[in-house]
Amino acid sequence: MEKEGSFSFKQLISCIGCFLRKFMFSILSVGPIPEHIAFIMDGNRRFAKKQHLLEGDGHKAGYESLLSILTYCYELGVKFATVYAFSIENFKRQPEEVQFLMDLMVEKIEDLLREGGIISKYGMRLYFIGNLGLLSEPVQDAAEKAMRATAHNTRAVLLICVAYTSCDEMVHAVQESCQDKSDGPQASRKNGFSSLEESQICNGAEPKSCLCSPLEEGEVEYHVEREADLPIIKIGDVERHMYMSVAPDPDIVIRSSGETRLSNFLLWQTAYSPLYAPAALWPEISVWHLIWVVLDYQRKYSYLQKKRKQS
Repeated sequence: MEKEGSFSFKQLISCIGCFLRKFMFSILSVGPIPEHIAFIMDGNRRFAKKQHLLEGDGHKAGYESLLSILTYCYELGVKFATVYAFSIENFKRQPEEVQFLMDLMVEKIEDLLREGGIISKYGMRLYFIGNLGLLSEPVQDAAEKAMRATAHNTRAVLLICVAYTSCDEMVHAVQESCQDKSDGPQASRKNGFSSLEESQICNGAEPKSCLCSPLEEGEVEYHVEREADLPIIKIGDVERHMYMSVAPDPDIVIRSSGETRLSNFLLWQTAYSPLYAPAALWPEISVWHLIWVVLDYQRKYSYLQKKRKQS
């Protein structure tokens, strides 16, 4: 009887919490809702130490926190959520911890795909973002399976950054852009000068090297060598080849544990994204942190939109 009464009391508390959450979300929905929120999930190991748990238990608690925060985001109407799950720099950790995280990743990807879970509930599409070739084969296989299985979902999107750093993403995008340009015919510039600019600079060399006209008294003679034609790489070319090109830029970045560093995360995409850093460790993040962040975003919305338009 005692257990039954205790369970009923927990149900009551859960129902009250659910009602309050939906009530708050209905109020927030009157204002602008961010389309895309990015999370840096920091503090799992510190949480384990704080709670006198094994380090692995801290990561497991972080996964449960992720499920909760994703539920809140999609209930609120946020379509895109990006999480920084594993940096390329994390490969420098102890081999035992890296292996544990790889195994945990495979296990949790399978959990996500189970029928009746968060994927099917919210019609979520999964993307794994990063240099996936650096991952172990089981993780690569699990990630590819998850992306194929959710490819037709359109209601919500979850982007999981693994084996990722922003520097690696930018280098990859530039390399891909150069490869694309070198594979097709290109209008080129020589040494950074357009044809018009080059015609205005004379060096008195052979006609094949420049267009010459007689020097007036007092004019300086310049020498400009004609080099092989080089492709022009534009910002749009680079952006098309970013790993994150499948999603709009984040409206908000949230990093738990009070840290205010981006740590090589979405450096290109977050030029105009406000960064929030609640003191709570990632497993301690709650719906109230999300509500406060969205309220502050709504308060600054006009200013943020103005800055984006000016860029």
